[in-house]
Amino acid sequence: MEKAPHRRSALRKPPWLKRKIPSGAVYQKVRNTLKGGCLHTVCEEALCPNLGECFMSGTATFMILGDRCTRNCRFCAVRQGPLGPPDPGEAERVARAVEDLGLEYVVITSVTRDDVPDGGAGVFADTIRAIRNRKPGVKIEVLIPDFQGDWEALRSVVEAGPDVLNHNLETVPRLYPSVRPQAVYQRSLDLLRVSRELDGNLPTKSGLMLGLGESAHELKETLRDLLDSGCRMLTLGQYLRPSKEHLPIDRYVPPEEFEEWRLTALDMGFEEVAAGPLVRSSYHAKDLYYASLHFPSRPSNNSSSKTIG
Repeated sequence: MEKAPHRRSALRKPPWLKRKIPSGAVYQKVRNTLKGGCLHTVCEEALCPNLGECFMSGTATFMILGDRCTRNCRFCAVRQGPLGPPDPGEAERVARAVEDLGLEYVVITSVTRDDVPDGGAGVFADTIRAIRNRKPGVKIEVLIPDFQGDWEALRSVVEAGPDVLNHNLETVPRLYPSVRPQAVYQRSLDLLRVSRELDGNLPTKSGLMLGLGESAHELKETLRDLLDSGCRMLTLGQYLRPSKEHLPIDRYVPPEEFEEWRLTALDMGFEEVAAGPLVRSSYHAKDLYYASLHFPSRPSNNSSSKTIG
């Protein structure tokens, strides 16, 4: 039916997705630091609904390798090319911003750079090393692209010593052609698996969007695939349409359903799960990481927990 996408695009945003307008001295300091360092954040470029909360708490998710992407994922607000070569001074500027902001936990992500021979992996590695040189004790999480399946490129990132390696699956395999037409579902799973093979002590993490038309059965099968790849940290959030040119929202998933999925994922074997309408890949990443360190002592959910099965 031709009218179905129009009906979905006309869905009214529910009250649980409303956010306060950001302000304050800490918020302004973050903005000034980023502007002064000519740095990009996924918070701004991807229109993250949590920008205000994160900036007001003195943190941000740095986005390296420029602000233009070689891919055209139909859920993402980041702009496409044209692109230039990677900025050789970017890694040091990120490290300086981390120091200036006094960050103890840093998340580094990037646009996808299929035009660069190693997909930008070398810049990830340089950024990790530059941050460690300035702040040796800082924890670093990287949210990486798939590097087109170049496992030597992946090796260079792993050997630089991040504390968490994150790569988002984004959605269920059936929806890849419409949501991530230039990505490959199995390749993303393989990246997570190979990361663990390269360093068995490196925690891996992934994230999925809900509300794109996935079924409960498909979502649960995808969670099983992630577990089979060695992934043990998970984020689940609501897909929000950046513009009318992007994919329509199939439905708004209520907070209580996200909580059911969180319990389901924990029962399946994930060590830590952040789930909610406004959860994004790097949302409260520090809390998720430190909670996972205590996983062996975390009591399992009792059999009366409500889960989706």
